[in-house]
Amino acid sequence: MMALLLIISGKLILVQGLDIGGYAEAANAQLTQTQTLAASRGEIVDANGKVLAQSIVRYDIVVDQLNNVGASDFKRLSADGKTLETVTRDTGIDELANALGIDSMQVRKLVTGTSHYNVVAKSVTPELEAKIAELRIPGIASQAVSKRVYPMGQVAGNVVGFMGANGGGSGIEQTLNDQLTGTDGSRTYQMGKDGIVIPSAPTTIKPAVNGQTVKLTINSDLQYYAQQAIANQVKAQGADWGNIVVVQVKTGNIIAMAEDTTVDPNNPGATTPDDRGSRIVTNAIEPGSTEKTVTAAAAIQEGKITPESHLVIPPTYTIDGQTFQDAETHGTINMTFSGVIAESLNTGTVMVGSKLTPQQRYDYLSKFGIGKKTGIPLPGESAGILATPDKWDGRQQYTVLFGQGVAQTPLQTAMIYQAIANNGVQLPPRLIDSYTDANGVETKTPQAAGTEVVSPQTAQQVKGMLEGVVTAAHYNDINVPGYRVGGKTGTAESPTAGGFSGYTASFVGMAPMEDPQYVVLVTVQHPKGNIFGITQGPLFNSVMGQVLQTYQVPPSTTPAYKPKQTF
Repeated sequence: MMALLLIISGKLILVQGLDIGGYAEAANAQLTQTQTLAASRGEIVDANGKVLAQSIVRYDIVVDQLNNVGASDFKRLSADGKTLETVTRDTGIDELANALGIDSMQVRKLVTGTSHYNVVAKSVTPELEAKIAELRIPGIASQAVSKRVYPMGQVAGNVVGFMGANGGGSGIEQTLNDQLTGTDGSRTYQMGKDGIVIPSAPTTIKPAVNGQTVKLTINSDLQYYAQQAIANQVKAQGADWGNIVVVQVKTGNIIAMAEDTTVDPNNPGATTPDDRGSRIVTNAIEPGSTEKTVTAAAAIQEGKITPESHLVIPPTYTIDGQTFQDAETHGTINMTFSGVIAESLNTGTVMVGSKLTPQQRYDYLSKFGIGKKTGIPLPGESAGILATPDKWDGRQQYTVLFGQGVAQTPLQTAMIYQAIANNGVQLPPRLIDSYTDANGVETKTPQAAGTEVVSPQTAQQVKGMLEGVVTAAHYNDINVPGYRVGGKTGTAESPTAGGFSGYTASFVGMAPMEDPQYVVLVTVQHPKGNIFGITQGPLFNSVMGQVLQTYQVPPSTTPAYKPKQTF
């Protein structure tokens, strides 16, 4: 008997004391239950804090009817956490009913029965779910339900994007998915074999950490205005598509990125896939005459010409066996270089641009950002198309001077003019203003250092030429009352596999010219009708006027600059 007792005692020491086999740990693991506490996805807000995207975390309260308060009384810790108290099933039902704000008899019907799963209440708040969990009622559990909503609908929908099945599906939702996604928390407790939470066992809660709030530079009011304006323009001109970009000169902030067709992130399936993204960053198109500004800046910077230089422009101009002509026929005319830009003459532009070597032409296009992505955090950005000089044929080496044989996104075009407006310093486009973490700490995104593309003196001369475009008599439809404005029209033949199909019509400008604050670019693809009668000037006026008014930019106090254009 003594030997047998020694053997049993030794076994108990091994099992209970030393637990060599890990039996206690295994038993404890079987009792431990962990419930996920879902983190909320971060919000996306506009420059003024208006919510563009948010997640609503809710919980469904469910019951295992075979193990619920209708079966028996139960025990739980008292409010002070020091003693056990017995709770009757009627009290448990009343407490649950009071928490949910519904009738006790209705709750009784929901929690009693023969099912292992039944829904007691749907979509309750996290605060209410926590209150119900503290009741520790047997058989009652919760299931997290998260829904992404977009309170402003189509406003900036192509920028904000929408949620896909496995995270961000497009736009900012996709590119900043890591920042927006939070870290789930957990609630750990112990449950007996009968399915009842052990009242004396501790409950450990690891709080969820919500995702960061992303603040954009977009002004939703101006975004809405621009979206309506370009949608009406595309419809009126029977065009394929159109868009508007608004850039703040001194910061590179994107104030608006409007497409004529905008996806509603609440219902992305209602919009065709081609119209869900932002053509402003995905579509590389030939810019046409807006590129003449790059040629002018390069030639002035290299000391090849001045805005006042005299040029004798023939009806056609031939160089290296390539003949160029202008949109409208004319005889031999005497023009200043400012006049060539104001009249948008291909002949005069090639005459001046040919003073630059092919490498110089390429270098300035590259310096202004063509052929390189801007780095804006939106999916599918195109770098544009800029072949190296050794790939240019006899004609392309000259057509790039007036915006043919080169392709760029509307955003790249807008940033060329941002550089000229900003005294020759190009800034990267800035779409994200800041991130705010779950504790409310805001971190501003740093303003990247700019790159001096041309000198301030060159930029100033080019700005004078651009104002000369607007003050030319036949461009009087480009007018923002009270402000000096400069800009450039663009008309490019739209290339296809078989040649050309229609035109891309644009206007890009800045104001006020004494100290430009904003750049606005309007682009319309394949407008119908006589291209010489189609203008984007009035639309530019409307949008620029709205921008200047919104930001209370003081009107110009100096007279408009009118450079000499003929001699």
